[in-house]
Amino acid sequence: MDIVTKVEGANIIAVISGEIDGKTAPTAQAKLLDALQVGAGLLVDMQEVSYLSSAGLRMLLLLYRQVAAKKGRVVLVGVSDEIRDTMSMTGFIKFFTLADSREAGLAALA
Repeated sequence: MDIVTKVEGANIIAVISGEIDGKTAPTAQAKLLDALQVGAGLLVDMQEVSYLSSAGLRMLLLLYRQVAAKKGRVVLVGVSDEIRDTMSMTGFIKFFTLADSREAGLAALA
């Protein structure tokens, strides 16, 4: 798993590639929480995420709570159909705005 973050205005853009599972979720969580110190909104580009375990879902929920506490939003971009189905079945999808492109995601944060 690899994460690249950057600040764009008041938002953090995080591009994640690889698998988010019990082994990688704590590292991803730490890196993203660190990045949230400087931004209010979070766009997570998940186009290259091939797998998301329950640990990954918990990580996303924790990020949502951190951002929501600052009155911000979390937008997930490029979520695969498989991950989207899992998020829908577990009820996690209701916490996030989903977008098909980074541009649409940034517009949703505005």
